[in-house]
Amino acid sequence: MKRCYSTFKNPLNSKNLQLFALKSCKSINQIKQTHAHLITTGLIVHPVTANKLLKLLIASSFGSISYAHQLFDQIPKPDVFNYNTMIKAHALKPTSSHNSMRIFLSMVRVPGFLPNRYTFVFVFQACGNGLGILEGEQIRVHAIKSGLEDNLYVTNALIRMYANWGLVDDARKVFDWSLDQDLYSWNIMIGGYVGSGELGRAKEMFEEMSERDVVSWSTMIAGYVQAGCFMEALDLFHEMLQTGPLPNEFTLASALSACANLVALDQGRWIHVYIDKSEIKMNEQLLASLIDMYAKCGEIDFAAKVFHNDYGPKLNIWPWNAMIGGYAMHGKSREAIDLFEQMKVKNVSPNKVTFVALLNACSHGKLVEEGRAYFKSMASSYRIEPEIEHYGCMVDLLGRSGFLREADETVLNMPMAPDASIWGALLGACRIHKDIERGQRIGKIIEELNSDHTGCHVLLANLYSASRQWDEAKAVRQKIDAGGRKKTPGCSSIELNGMFHQFLVGDRSHPQTKQLYLFLDEMTAKLKNAGYVPEFGEVLLDIDDEEDKETALSKHSEKLAIAFGLINTPPRTAIRIVKNLRVCADCHEATKFISKVYNREIIVRDRIRYHHFRDGFCSCKDYW
Repeated sequence: MKRCYSTFKNPLNSKNLQLFALKSCKSINQIKQTHAHLITTGLIVHPVTANKLLKLLIASSFGSISYAHQLFDQIPKPDVFNYNTMIKAHALKPTSSHNSMRIFLSMVRVPGFLPNRYTFVFVFQACGNGLGILEGEQIRVHAIKSGLEDNLYVTNALIRMYANWGLVDDARKVFDWSLDQDLYSWNIMIGGYVGSGELGRAKEMFEEMSERDVVSWSTMIAGYVQAGCFMEALDLFHEMLQTGPLPNEFTLASALSACANLVALDQGRWIHVYIDKSEIKMNEQLLASLIDMYAKCGEIDFAAKVFHNDYGPKLNIWPWNAMIGGYAMHGKSREAIDLFEQMKVKNVSPNKVTFVALLNACSHGKLVEEGRAYFKSMASSYRIEPEIEHYGCMVDLLGRSGFLREADETVLNMPMAPDASIWGALLGACRIHKDIERGQRIGKIIEELNSDHTGCHVLLANLYSASRQWDEAKAVRQKIDAGGRKKTPGCSSIELNGMFHQFLVGDRSHPQTKQLYLFLDEMTAKLKNAGYVPEFGEVLLDIDDEEDKETALSKHSEKLAIAFGLINTPPRTAIRIVKNLRVCADCHEATKFISKVYNREIIVRDRIRYHHFRDGFCSCKDYW
């Protein structure tokens, strides 16, 4: 009987079985076992098989680059894909990007061996990630010799390299000279301009684009947020919703950040609803932005609700930092500490930002012992060396709590030179505790350190004012004026029906000015009847008459904003104010009375923290 043999080859041959085994590896030991089997079967000499193993060693969470190097060195004749895999592995890591150059040079030394376009993409990426611009120029010469400089992928990588180093003019030259440009090319240039703070040029390119994708829009919106142009960011976001592509999680995170800084609660709430209805992927960065928005808009309880909602396990530090920072700025110190302890139980590692928030929480809660312990634990328990921001928090905590000598010693024992903000924190504590002698000494240090730091000189003037040493205070003010320095004017803003209204001290530019000032007079009379007494401690120093001083106090920007809110919102509606400076003692006292007389909750975010005024009391308990 004649036998029939099938000519169909079984795909599960030895090589395919090993590739399948590689995909199934779940640990470094399993990779090593598979590697050993590849050696014994001789399959390791196949570049494709070796490359699969290289990628697994580099890309997996349990992989090892050093092991990948050992494997690479064992490949008899590595092909271009093997080289590219190793170059790419180092290109993504700034600390080892120099190895990309080393591997590339060994590659081009092989006779007859030519790199391809991906080789140059990865090497330019390494140069942009930390290797250096001079090395990038050398690689560009190799790209020209290889005839690949005009390749779109290589050109884009070269533009990005220059942009990453802030050399946007060089990046633009490559962009303009390139034979071909795609959407990615335009997005790189816009990102380069944004990263260099050249928003005008970024917007020009954005307007010139014939096609824009979500990256184009997101980059511009993020650029406005980074530059503090929050209104422009929201305007562009609204334009995107009407004419552009659908926003993604990165766009929404930037939009939420703009809402947070403007205290645009209604718009922030709308974005939250949009996220849920559109089923946008809630990554941890977007979650952190959502928490931060509610916290900075005064809704700390709702921020906590979002944090504890079922949005995933929160394995990243960002949401934790946002919530701890939110508790800190609202003076909920114990809640911040409790959340930090929960974070430790969840094995989420803190970073430098975590400790800034935690130390601020201790400062707002006058928790000196806890602050000392957390500051010490940074280096001892987490190997995080305190930076100048952390020392600033400690100086503020100790100084405002009355430990002026210890705060002074902390400054003197810092491993880095204290800047004007550190001395300013100590000077602020001197103002609170009326330590004139120490304040004068610190004022002289600040004068020698940075004569242009107007805020510190104003603090010194306020220190004299708080002690009713008017002549000394006036002398400091005159010195400020003589030096041509200007005090940052107080500015308060309030959102009403999606529009933002800003007020400066003594502002008369608003359309409702006449109505506002009539209401202010009426409001001041009601507050006095309720027991309010103006606090002249920090009033303008060139005013001698008590009545004129009182009039000056009534024109502070937050009082104008609160009056606007009282006039234009229904009874019992909460009023939210943002001020660019620390709220003064008189406005703080007056706002307590306003909340009681008008039966309103008034939420004020100043430069330092949040104040919730209700029924004649403030959440800060007069400690700010």
